[in-house]
Amino acid sequence: MYRRRDTRREKLIAEIAAELRRYSVDAQHVGHAFANLHGLGATDLQALIAVMDAELAGQPITPGRLGEQLSLSSGSVTALIDRLERAGHIRRDRDTTDRRKVFLHYAERGAALATDFFRPLGRRTDEVMAGFGDDELEVVHRFMAAMTASMREHRDTVRAARDEPPRRAKG
Repeated sequence: MYRRRDTRREKLIAEIAAELRRYSVDAQHVGHAFANLHGLGATDLQALIAVMDAELAGQPITPGRLGEQLSLSSGSVTALIDRLERAGHIRRDRDTTDRRKVFLHYAERGAALATDFFRPLGRRTDEVMAGFGDDELEVVHRFMAAMTASMREHRDTVRAARDEPPRRAKG
């Protein structure tokens, strides 16, 4: 991380890593601003992102899956969903084929709040992407997908290590 970078490739890799860190920090600031504006906590925001991502993928998320993604107990997930539903951010819908199964969706009010807040960022994103050709965007997409997968693997490793019982000192 803080080692000497001599070659052009090493310098470029260091700059890309720095840009990713800055982007991540700035994205967190924007997300926290939205959360603070609407009385949401960090976990609330993570839950809303998970619901949105699942809907965009065409596979609505269940409360159980949300709990797995956020590393929350079933009781904590229920309290989280209840809170977000009361605030108008999400809604629960029963599966039409299996009434026991519940899917979480963005509620109209929550979607409208998010759209209003993030629309200017969406415009900026569109402007940046317009400056890249399709072939370049393909490479960027491949890079970002690989970086995201790598980060998730690391996150899961950290979570697994954190969930291990403390080791006893030998002696």
